[in-house]
Amino acid sequence: MSSASTPPSAVVNLFGNNNRKYPPRLPRTCNLTKLPIIYRWHNVPDTDEWRCVLHGRLLSLKQDPTHLYYRTYRTAQSPKPKINDDDTTLSLLTHYFNLSANLTSLYTEWSAQDPNFRKKAPQFTGIRILRQDAWEALISFICSSNNNIARISQMVEKLCLNYGPFIASINGRAYHGFPAPDALTAHDVEGKLRGLGFGYRAKYIYQTAVMVAKERESGWLDSLCNPEEGYREAHEKLLELQGVGPKVADCVCLMGLGWGEAVPVDTHVWQIAQRDYKFGKGGNKSLTKVTYDAVGNHFRKLWGKEAGWAHSVLFTADLRTFSDRLAATTSKKVDVKVEKDDKEGVEVETKVTTAIAVPTKRPIDEEGVKAEEEDETKEKEKLNTIVQASQTTTARRMSKRLRKK
Repeated sequence: MSSASTPPSAVVNLFGNNNRKYPPRLPRTCNLTKLPIIYRWHNVPDTDEWRCVLHGRLLSLKQDPTHLYYRTYRTAQSPKPKINDDDTTLSLLTHYFNLSANLTSLYTEWSAQDPNFRKKAPQFTGIRILRQDAWEALISFICSSNNNIARISQMVEKLCLNYGPFIASINGRAYHGFPAPDALTAHDVEGKLRGLGFGYRAKYIYQTAVMVAKERESGWLDSLCNPEEGYREAHEKLLELQGVGPKVADCVCLMGLGWGEAVPVDTHVWQIAQRDYKFGKGGNKSLTKVTYDAVGNHFRKLWGKEAGWAHSVLFTADLRTFSDRLAATTSKKVDVKVEKDDKEGVEVETKVTTAIAVPTKRPIDEEGVKAEEEDETKEKEKLNTIVQASQTTTARRMSKRLRKK
């Protein structure tokens, strides 16, 4: 945020008007216009500002063509920030947006292995898989079963408002964190969730919360990212939970546990596999456990350890929601410049390559999900952790800007 922005009186800006330049060098930022697909990010009305509670802190993000700005809010009753709180927030954002990955290298690798990816990927540069909290990812994907984006977002918001810890209130809007497993284990939880419109998912959420909070060791879910056990073991253990099938398990593995080789396969991905990768030519024309495993194994062999990421690029490219509105993509290259921070003595080499999406003039339907669009909105549930990112470097200004060498 720029230094001219004044935080609402209900909260305290941790950084104030501190113009201190930040030396760490970070890669490409994310395009915040795609955050509506992530269930809990809130676009402040009539602004380009986005807010969400992550790991107990309310974060606000804003972006211009070259920089990502962030601000942390806290209530007057919140404990004073630690000396390194700024570093902690920056590390959190870097991890959450998966900014440490070299997208250029990944896209080059996938394109070299797959002509289909090479053909479609150029207009969808910068797709990132978010690193969400594993518990939140698990419950969110249980909510996604036979559902659409708008309704899933409403369910997640209701969970936070009714069971999550209060973090802050800004301009009359309350922001809550995601409820911990033990917050959803009371005997009346299932009934209340049904009353809030969760339907049969209420039972799965309650039962899974009980299993994680009371029938597993503390930290069990996060331990599934242990490299000694591997992706297959994590996937099998997730299947023990209520409301978790192969696709939900793979979504949680990919987007909550960091298993890049997890490839969630739904009917949409199955159609891509049939059309572009010659699946279903024999007797298996439907998506069964056999074909599910075959598709995942094929993509893992084709794309390697980050197969789930590559598959998400093609998934995004195949959706009418994106392909119809992205009429053109151009690239703008900026010469390399070397800047020196006099205070910190840090030389930073900056190179910017920005992908610019040009939308058509066709208006977007704001009235909800139509019957004929229902299948595709179900498929878009997986995009809750996929972000369309511009390939840009960042720098530090006023409130905070991220900078990459």
